[in-house]
Amino acid sequence: MNNKWWHERIFYQIYPRSFKDTNGDGVGDIPGIISKLPYLKSLNVGAIWISPLYASPNFDNGYDISDYKAIHPEYGTMEDMERLLAQAKKLDIKIIMDLVINHTSFQHDWFLKSKDPKSEYHNYYFWRKGKISKKGKKLPPNNWQSMFTGSAWTYEPSNDMWYLHLFTREQPDLNYENPKVLEEVKSILRFWLDKGVAGFRCDVINLISKTSLKDGKKRVYKTGKEHYLNAPGCHLILKELNDEILEPYAAYTVGETMDITIDAAKDYLDGELTQVFAFDQVQVDYFLLPTFKRKYKPHRMVNALKKWQLKIPWNTVFYENHDLPRSVSRFGSKKYYKESVTALLASVLFLRGTPYIYQGQEIGMTNVDFGGIENIEDVSSRNVYNLLRKFKVPRKLAWRFVNNFTRDHGRSPVQWNDKKHAGFTTGKPWLMVNPNYTEINVEAQEIDQDSVLHHYRKMATLRQKTKAFKNGDLEFKKTHRDILAFTRTDDLNEYLVVINLASKARTHKLNLDGEVLYSNYQEFSDKAKKLRPFEVQIIKRLD
Repeated sequence: MNNKWWHERIFYQIYPRSFKDTNGDGVGDIPGIISKLPYLKSLNVGAIWISPLYASPNFDNGYDISDYKAIHPEYGTMEDMERLLAQAKKLDIKIIMDLVINHTSFQHDWFLKSKDPKSEYHNYYFWRKGKISKKGKKLPPNNWQSMFTGSAWTYEPSNDMWYLHLFTREQPDLNYENPKVLEEVKSILRFWLDKGVAGFRCDVINLISKTSLKDGKKRVYKTGKEHYLNAPGCHLILKELNDEILEPYAAYTVGETMDITIDAAKDYLDGELTQVFAFDQVQVDYFLLPTFKRKYKPHRMVNALKKWQLKIPWNTVFYENHDLPRSVSRFGSKKYYKESVTALLASVLFLRGTPYIYQGQEIGMTNVDFGGIENIEDVSSRNVYNLLRKFKVPRKLAWRFVNNFTRDHGRSPVQWNDKKHAGFTTGKPWLMVNPNYTEINVEAQEIDQDSVLHHYRKMATLRQKTKAFKNGDLEFKKTHRDILAFTRTDDLNEYLVVINLASKARTHKLNLDGEVLYSNYQEFSDKAKKLRPFEVQIIKRLD
């Protein structure tokens, strides 16, 4: 394999709104990111993915962009952004931006102008005449559903037309059948690449092309998806962007690819995107929809990880991002908190691929007890709650369903210390801080040599200094179905990684002889034929 920089580095995602506030307005900002660059370097972070910093009315917290070439004033200025890029470069940390090009904000100048059917911007979006019911009621052009509940169409009285939005009504979808739209996107890419960003995380990128606007097959969720999910036009768009812009700049791209299969992923990795995010491993506790949970079974996680490792040469490896609840609260254990956090981190860091750590994951941040819908900011959570209540689902049950998946679990402010608001801000935080910040915070874990943070650093340092862990071969070992066991090898050395993902001891017949390089338990016996709950052993084979 021809190694590139993304094969070597640990990525760290920052959700800027919740990372670090420096001016007391309760919202994280770019100077806050700059202030924590040395901390990120101490985590062996080599690249940062930053969620949207662009100008936005924030109906979906920045994923509704009103100006792709401007910084939202809440986060700072373009000068701050340029300073961040310069400071990160000094520390050899690369920056990738979030690229949101399926839709814009409904306050984007393109959309405002597009309302006029005579405007050159009208065909930047999907404007269509609606239908009329037998009773004279205005109906949308088709039966597609929004990802955030309700119709994917909104009526605009000023032109008596409807516009398409696969997400909120404040996020109208762009129309790539119009070649001018693609030229606008190329201009955006050049703008940021010229400023020194190393690439882009591409939001819902496999939805950007629509094959038709016909009615979709009726489903509980995502009615219409056969007309836009992984459409052939999407591949044409991405190939053109890659050939004309991304490859000449040697830019890195990773695609958020909804409902992706292995075969479909291979298509995107063929001259279109550098990597994709597959979500099988973070859906093992879903029952049909994220709203409904089934009991977590560790073997399902092992199987999901193995499937992608065996079929895709170089994966992204992750459990958390800004759209997901915290991994330890889903796949870990309160009783074995430290052991389960470190077991999950070990699987991210030592499997083959590019590891992605989400802010706060390195200290084992957990889900938040929000108490009720009144403390939730996430638009999708509020929409689902309102829909459930519309169907007479009792308040407590509706809240329980929303609490299963709300994106705000992963968006609560980073817990820096045990001072007021966890050291995130001197003002009122935009979102509730997890009350457990007095026990789980960076400052306390810096002092405690047996903390999650110190265990993370040991593992990250081991990965970064060991050739086999960065880009060596991987082979899975047959063992108990709840145990993730594999070897990583280079030209000279072989290493065995054994991770029990269960909350109970599991027996095995593995040979654990060798030098123990890392363990998340203090005592270890290579003769033991049981792995303790969430036990991790990393062993260098000796000749």
